[in-house]
Amino acid sequence: MIIDKLYERVQERSFICVGLDTSFDYLPKKYQDMGVAEGLFQFNKEIIDNTYDLVAIFKLQIAYYEARGIEGLKGYIKTIEYLKSKDQLVIGDIKRGDIADTGKMYAKAHFESEFEVDFVTLSPYMGYDSIEPYLPYLESGEKGAFVLLRTSNPGAKDIEYLEHKGRPLYYTIGDNLQEIGKCCVGKTGYSALGMVTGGTQSEEAVELREAYKNSFFLIPGYGAQGATASDIRNYLNDFNGGVVNSSRGIILNFKKYEDGENNIGKYARIAVEEMKADILGK
Repeated sequence: MIIDKLYERVQERSFICVGLDTSFDYLPKKYQDMGVAEGLFQFNKEIIDNTYDLVAIFKLQIAYYEARGIEGLKGYIKTIEYLKSKDQLVIGDIKRGDIADTGKMYAKAHFESEFEVDFVTLSPYMGYDSIEPYLPYLESGEKGAFVLLRTSNPGAKDIEYLEHKGRPLYYTIGDNLQEIGKCCVGKTGYSALGMVTGGTQSEEAVELREAYKNSFFLIPGYGAQGATASDIRNYLNDFNGGVVNSSRGIILNFKKYEDGENNIGKYARIAVEEMKADILGK
């Protein structure tokens, strides 16, 4: 199953997920001059070529590509195709959450078309029937999903922390997701239906990890969003059972250096190495 492959990548390489949340505005002039599609792709390619052997998976936030229209989406597709050619795992960070036939079309788009990825991100707030269209793909063993559980943004408290049956609402969601996820548990004991657990809320980390032992976590928030290594460790299970995403902290690390624009990949790799050592406590 795909979730077992992700587990194995974490064991072999690290728990790091590189977020290719690439705004065209981030690109140095040499890449911008290539045009939107090629510029986004070539920038991403430099990051990929210098980090792929160190990380478990890559995540593309589709909004950064959609914002540039068709040419941006061409850059998204080219990046995914290149990652596949290098046998890399890919998360399409799409945060879809619709139901019925619309949900089926979203699932088909991101699991079968040119946008095809290994994992997608989903929102559960229209109800669990917003998850159902993706389950046949997960049950096949070929695909996976991460559903928003407890996120790292300040506004999470507006909904996720509302009291429900004496606990924050996100526990009700997590309990139901864990039950649904029994449909697609791999040999490693983790379900292909994972959860997004923001790394900035360390006080709940131990409870979440204990409550959802069979759920693989996608953990955003490290670096630019403020989550520290000590925050992150409690979400992992012996440094597996989750992947820790960093986007700007890796892809924009070159901006710290005078020669950065000529060594984007080099400084992305340094950021990955430093992130791994930091979380491991070395």
